Amino acid sequence: MRIPVILASASPRRRDLLAELRVPFEVVPADVDETPRRGESPEALVQRLARAKAMKTFAHRRASVVLAADTVVAVDADVLNKPVDHAEARAMLHRLSGREHRVLTGFCVIGPRGDLVEAVVATRVRFRDVTADEIDAYVAGGEPMDKAGAYAIQGGAAAFVASIEGSWTNVVGLPQDEVAAALGQFLQLPARDLARPA
Repeated sequence: MRIPVILASASPRRRDLLAELRVPFEVVPADVDETPRRGESPEALVQRLARAKAMKTFAHRRASVVLAADTVVAVDADVLNKPVDHAEARAMLHRLSGREHRVLTGFCVIGPRGDLVEAVVATRVRFRDVTADEIDAYVAGGEPMDKAGAYAIQGGAAAFVASIEGSWTNVVGLPQDEVAAALGQFLQLPARDLARPA
């Protein structure tokens, strides 16, 4: 009998990325306070939030394998989360223009016995110089409003990317290779069986 897999996230991007791993799962979002703590690094923030989401869902789904994740964009030591309005989205994109930033995803997988596997995956992304008109048009389309760092690499912001170093799926919101390996430990399946089709 296969152990149920629960995705503790309402993100449609994470849902789609997990579906590509070809393992049946159920979505049970976990709502936690995502306010950063004073002096908390971006890495510590995403790991803490991923663990908190996973544990909250696991508390009432203990016979399952629970996966949770949290993604932020980090510029220097600053965290760029989801913008609250168009003005903040424009400000974030102007800050990212012409420079490198890191996309950090913390994920946590909890097995039926309460043991867990967790990690933080980092991807370096460099934007080309993006014009004010390009930023205004992109923000006006609405895509940045529910995205960390105010952009979707799988959407219109792909045109802003000059280079990427690391996992592309991590930038979308779920590092598939690392998550597949973690799930494989609990589902008794080799990671290759969870890999995306070629």
